[in-house]
Amino acid sequence: MTLAIIDSGGANIGSVMHALNRLGAEPVFTADADTIRAADRVLLPGVGAAGAAMSHLRQLGLTQCIRELQQPVLGICLGMQILFEKSEEDDTACLGIVPGTLKKMKASQGIRVPHMGWNTISVTRGDPLLAGLPDEPWFYFVHSYCAPVGDGTLATCLHGEPFTAIVRQGNFCGAQFHPERSARSGARLLANFLEMQ
Repeated sequence: MTLAIIDSGGANIGSVMHALNRLGAEPVFTADADTIRAADRVLLPGVGAAGAAMSHLRQLGLTQCIRELQQPVLGICLGMQILFEKSEEDDTACLGIVPGTLKKMKASQGIRVPHMGWNTISVTRGDPLLAGLPDEPWFYFVHSYCAPVGDGTLATCLHGEPFTAIVRQGNFCGAQFHPERSARSGARLLANFLEMQ
């Protein structure tokens, strides 16, 4: 099996690659459209701002390539966010694969933004991506913008208000948290992605 990690301009590539190596995968970090199209699995990581990530992908000529992928694709953190239609962050038009607009999280008493640290998720519908996970697994989050709960939501998280923690639209999946930093549950989710048909 071949696994391509798209060069989305993020800085967390080392930890993602290490987590995948522990699962026996040998990912290739690439900005080459042909390599991405030919891979059995594609990972879209991301750390930073939506505007910068989309600008980077446009400069590399990868936006249409990503939209047309037919194999399983997993977006992580910002990589999940840019699968949506739009982000309020920098008023950014994103890839438009998943319906919805990312909104800035609201701070309030006891609710800090960015949402940073461990939190549980609640599964809303079953999916092979979630196989073997407990009902309310813990994952590690770092983000200030969040996706609304919609038809593609597989799991939600509560931080002031509920938001989409895991989404799936056809062959495109996304995790708002960092599975590569989420111990056993994160490893399980990544393993499930590697095994998806």
